[in-house]
Amino acid sequence: MKKVGNHNSISRKLLLSLSLTLIFSLTSFAQDAAAPAAPEAAPAAGGGDPVKGKELFNANCAACHKLDAKSTGPALRGVADKHDKAWIYKWVHNSSDMIKSGDAVAVKLFEENNKAVMTSFPQLSEGDIDNILAYTSEKKPEPGPGVNTAATPPGTNVESGAISNNIILGALALVMAILVVMLFMVNKVLTKVANKNGIEVAAKEERLPIWKAFARNQFLVLVTAIFLLLASGYFVYGYLMQVGVDQNYEPIQPIHYSHKIHAGDNEINCKYCHSAARVSKTAGIPSLNVCMNCHKNISEVAETTATPEYSKAFYDAQIQKLYDAVGWDKTKQAYTGKTMPVKWVRIHNLPDFVYFNHSQHVTVAGIECQTCHGPVQEFEIMKQYSKLTMGWCVDCHRKTDVKMEGNAYYDKIHAELSKKYGVEKLTAAQMGGLECGKCHY
Repeated sequence: MKKVGNHNSISRKLLLSLSLTLIFSLTSFAQDAAAPAAPEAAPAAGGGDPVKGKELFNANCAACHKLDAKSTGPALRGVADKHDKAWIYKWVHNSSDMIKSGDAVAVKLFEENNKAVMTSFPQLSEGDIDNILAYTSEKKPEPGPGVNTAATPPGTNVESGAISNNIILGALALVMAILVVMLFMVNKVLTKVANKNGIEVAAKEERLPIWKAFARNQFLVLVTAIFLLLASGYFVYGYLMQVGVDQNYEPIQPIHYSHKIHAGDNEINCKYCHSAARVSKTAGIPSLNVCMNCHKNISEVAETTATPEYSKAFYDAQIQKLYDAVGWDKTKQAYTGKTMPVKWVRIHNLPDFVYFNHSQHVTVAGIECQTCHGPVQEFEIMKQYSKLTMGWCVDCHRKTDVKMEGNAYYDKIHAELSKKYGVEKLTAAQMGGLECGKCHY
């Protein structure tokens, strides 16, 4: 009887070849969807230039007006069809005089908008106003076919025409299952053919199990035991040292607040919202009234604010959550009196036995917020950037020089200690920043 090699290797090669062929063929179908054609621009209305009008509108009108929603003033889309153009010129140049003169339309408009006085714009020429009217006369753009205008949750793929990753993975799993079944069938057929032709398949040689060979080698057992003891001690020590360290803690807040948009894109100073950091021990959570200083008139974000992860509708929904919390009716531009608390999730939390004063660092030392909190202007979701451990604080005190400019309180002690240490500038550690009582009292 003839003997041949183990035919299982043939099956393995066959399975590998088919798998690679399938993977390359399926991934070739995952093509990006073609970008939809941009809508054609509406023709200019009334002889004005809507492009220039948009620039003028954003610079002069957008603070109090929106095109399609009431703000401090009424919605302005189609306003050229509601009033005579000569009347609009007078109204824009000096609305207060028209109200005082008793103009019926002006008085009615004044009463309908909570008697809010419109700013006069005598610097705008009639041509500028024509451009603004041309912009406000443009038709409201309709959403493209297949575009979902509802709030898009983070991570949702809104592209159409592309094959879903789940479909590709499902197809791969199905084909792999088929290949496994084929492998068993081929193995069974080859076995039958070998038996029918009197071919004896070489049996696998029995080998000593690796765990038995390892157990018989006393030196390897000793070395492994020592290694495992040292490794376990290292990992246990590392785990215990991380207890209470919440670096990169990034909780989901009840209202999605983007530091990237506010501190980054809009360049709002950190201490405008966290004003307590300049004069108090804690930076504090800003009151919602601070938010309403801007969002009383900003009820939606610009189209360019949207990202692949967060849609414009998503951001607008977060502003609506703010309105629901403070009880603000954006259509009536008035408070309803119905409020609800916002249960913010605390991120930075030092132990009770640690004393830290924000004003000492922000006002006296002149430390930037980013030194401890990281590049918050780049954070979409706020997180704990630094470790905030004792070693981290001590290391900062050893490296940071004390700023003497405009700080006469330290003049005398700085002069004496600089002679003692033989340096021109002292660090916070040399000024007593490592004394236990400074942080633990």
